[in-house]
Amino acid sequence: MFSLHPTLENDTRNIIDLPLSRVLLMKDRGFPWLILVPRREGVKEIHELTPDDRALLIEEVSLASTLLTRLFNPVKINIGALGNIVPQLHVHVIARFENDRAWPGPVWGSGPKEPYSEDDLASIVSRLQDAFKRA
Repeated sequence: MFSLHPTLENDTRNIIDLPLSRVLLMKDRGFPWLILVPRREGVKEIHELTPDDRALLIEEVSLASTLLTRLFNPVKINIGALGNIVPQLHVHVIARFENDRAWPGPVWGSGPKEPYSEDDLASIVSRLQDAFKRA
């Protein structure tokens, strides 16, 4: 049975479930920031996934990267699986821009989150859901 870590539940908005991963949007308008969480209970590290799940995760990360690029035209896509605070395996896929608040450094520790307005959050969630459904 899959359950989402409470921190991820609190900090994100659900976009869609792919074959392996739940795709979430980080609630920080400073960055178009997706998080993919493989729906495998108790998994903390990529190497703990089966070979088939590891391959599928890479394909889903690639899809998320492609869609962020199409929708937002970033300078760079950052991908990371840290898990130092949230032990549940999750992969960050973040669109980066030369004028974002953290450029050229990492997004972590770059300042407080910038919340979306309710209208902006609904709009970006809808755009992302549509993009994933069409992919």
